Amino acid sequence: MDKISDIKKNLKIYNSLTGKKELFIPINKDYVGIYVCGPTVYNHLHLGNCRTFISFDLVFRYLKHLGYKVRYVRNITDVGHLESDLEDKIFKKSRLEGLEPMEIVQKYTLSFHNLLSILNVQPPSIEPRATGHIIEQIDMIQKLIKKKLAYEMNGSVYFNLKEYEKFYPYGILSKNKTNQLVNKKFKITIVEKKNPQDFSLWKKASSNHIMSWNSPWGKGFPGWHIECTVMSTKYLGETFDIHGGGIDLKFPHHECELAQSIGAYNRKSLAHYWMHTNMLTLNGKKMSKSTGNSLGINDIYSFCEKKSFSPNIFRFFILKSHYRSVMNFTKKGLIHAEKEYTKIIESINILENFNSKTLKEKNNDNFFKIFFWIKKCYESINDDFNTPLLISNLFKVSHIIRHNINEIEKCHINLLKKYMTHFVFDILGLKKEEEQKTKSSSLSDNRLSILIERLIKFRMEARKQKNWILSDRIRKELSHIGVKLHDEKLF
Repeated sequence: MDKISDIKKNLKIYNSLTGKKELFIPINKDYVGIYVCGPTVYNHLHLGNCRTFISFDLVFRYLKHLGYKVRYVRNITDVGHLESDLEDKIFKKSRLEGLEPMEIVQKYTLSFHNLLSILNVQPPSIEPRATGHIIEQIDMIQKLIKKKLAYEMNGSVYFNLKEYEKFYPYGILSKNKTNQLVNKKFKITIVEKKNPQDFSLWKKASSNHIMSWNSPWGKGFPGWHIECTVMSTKYLGETFDIHGGGIDLKFPHHECELAQSIGAYNRKSLAHYWMHTNMLTLNGKKMSKSTGNSLGINDIYSFCEKKSFSPNIFRFFILKSHYRSVMNFTKKGLIHAEKEYTKIIESINILENFNSKTLKEKNNDNFFKIFFWIKKCYESINDDFNTPLLISNLFKVSHIIRHNINEIEKCHINLLKKYMTHFVFDILGLKKEEEQKTKSSSLSDNRLSILIERLIKFRMEARKQKNWILSDRIRKELSHIGVKLHDEKLF
């Protein structure tokens, strides 16, 4: 069997920048820098968002398994994500919910962290927030203005694409051309721009805009794209190894990040490898909160007709498809994933409890070729993180363990235990059963608390409407589970 040092030399990554698989060669031999675009914290994550973070969690885990020292940076966008180049999403949500913008940020950041914890997604090495890097963003904008790659208009600053294209090509990541952008992503909505394709670096704040900062151009707030360029380069350097995110960020977000960094630092690229996870669809369409075609993790129960699935099953379901392929979310797919997952876990339990002393040493050419199997597993994951192929190899050996463990040599039982643990728990990131039960219990407790709180509010409404029969019924039912209510006079 090859050594880990030899295995790491054969890792290939599909590079969105070049459109082909390439051998992964880090800038520094033993160190890897990864930047992944995190959420804009104005709403709960939907399952499509989860796919991206699960996929890059696998990348993070595998690189560490190969012995690299990994600095994984995943940001929090807590200001500046503009809608139609006009309004900040967080500011808009704060008006809709009647909360301060930073209350919105805190609410949905906690929700984001809680969900990823449930899905066993490891925290990044660094998790910077856009609002914590306003000074650096202003500095970079000033650098671009000085190089005539940006200009100020009425308190706002825009990136000058026409000037940029005099020196550098635009669209090298998304293959978009600036003369086609008006009909694609950009709309002529702001007359103060020199060109309709120019994107915002800094926006002048209206008098009622709470999230604003002093700048050389007056009170305002940063644009979405400048944040990630600043935070990635601050913690990983002007050029780093891997930049990742969902396919929907490829244009305009990542293309704009790339242009800003090339213009500011005169480098060929912000990152050597660009990775993009594809969509998780629902009803054959992209999951999106804005269109209402999305599901959260707590919606799976009702979507699957009141059948419960553990977070492990959903994670396993995601990893059964290659991260670059479009994946459709279905109840049938989850059920199939549950069956396969159960069989793999069952085989691990058999190995854990198996007494290898019961096996007899014998010469048999039909013995399971364990070193060949280990090699095939590593080849799978080395082929651009091909988790479906890895899972296929895991499923094959689990069948042998469950049905004919005598095909495995006695001296190889412990070795098989070791590598099943590596591939299933360390790399795929599935939780061991006892950990999962604890987490599921915690999740059930949270759901029960929410349900009780809603019942109490519903009962209060019934009392206000003088529906005493329903009010008493709810009070009695709550009393049965130990929740005692003490009513105060309403009038």
